[in-house]
Amino acid sequence: MPIRHKLSMISGASALTVALMLAPAAAQTPDQTKEDRVVAVVNGHEIKVSEVEMAAEDILGQLPKVAPKLRYPYIVEYLVERHLLAQAAVKEGVAESDEYKSRLALYQAKALRDAYFAEKIKPTVTEEEIKKAYDTEAAKMAQVERVRARHILVGSEAEAKQILGKLKKGDKFEDLAKQYSLDGSKDYGGDLGYFTAPEMVPEFSKAAFALKVGEVSGPVKTGFGWHIIKLEDRKTGGAQPYDQVKVAIGNLLLKKKTQEKIIQLRLAAKVELKDPDLVKFQADAMKLRQKAAEQRNGQAEPDAPEATGDGKSDMAVPQQ
Repeated sequence: MPIRHKLSMISGASALTVALMLAPAAAQTPDQTKEDRVVAVVNGHEIKVSEVEMAAEDILGQLPKVAPKLRYPYIVEYLVERHLLAQAAVKEGVAESDEYKSRLALYQAKALRDAYFAEKIKPTVTEEEIKKAYDTEAAKMAQVERVRARHILVGSEAEAKQILGKLKKGDKFEDLAKQYSLDGSKDYGGDLGYFTAPEMVPEFSKAAFALKVGEVSGPVKTGFGWHIIKLEDRKTGGAQPYDQVKVAIGNLLLKKKTQEKIIQLRLAAKVELKDPDLVKFQADAMKLRQKAAEQRNGQAEPDAPEATGDGKSDMAVPQQ
């Protein structure tokens, strides 16, 4: 199975290449020690470092908007407010309501999933495996030009032109990507990270590498649909030092192993979709995935965008 990740137009091998190029941004939380120390007390409830760390994972998407030096107090305040409201809920009998019981079942499944990840999957990614992945990809990296770009993928030229109109009026590219793009990178504002020209389909690379930093392309047609591309940066160079990227590589390996486990469990499970619209969407997605696979193998001419049930795409040209 291909490695899928947030840079959804880039192949699995290229994801590691991106990790070698970009050092991860570390969350600013207190130094971890063996002692699970208490950092705050709310009406007798102790908030410990371990709870702060788990909360940081839970609200990870909000943290980039918070200045690094403010992230630790931000998370602690988030927990203080949460416990105050939870304690008020207990006093006012909310714990007996159907609303609470429904939410409890949902959160229990999430807690079990997170605990399974922490206990059964995360320990399987070893330092040796991370170093091996680094060495393999670093050896492939030459001193070649790479660009970082964002894109918005839509199904028609008319829709692409409408979005260009919104950009000219001052709308943010990232916001429009999240709203309109059909590609899995929409969750990241269309960010595709750094890539070389051969890592993308030719039409996309030609347009992206022709742009100046900060410039936005017109509608670009590929076999996956119509793209609007914004060039964020250019750089030439090889891999960053191992210590700067090992966390990012480890995260990519974790994602790969998690996805493999989910596929294994899904194949052994009985999953039934009861909503007719979901059934139709799944059938259409299967057809489009098959068509995209045939296009990559040279068995058909590309004429339609790929849409997948998991919101990801495989637009990279596989490296030989």
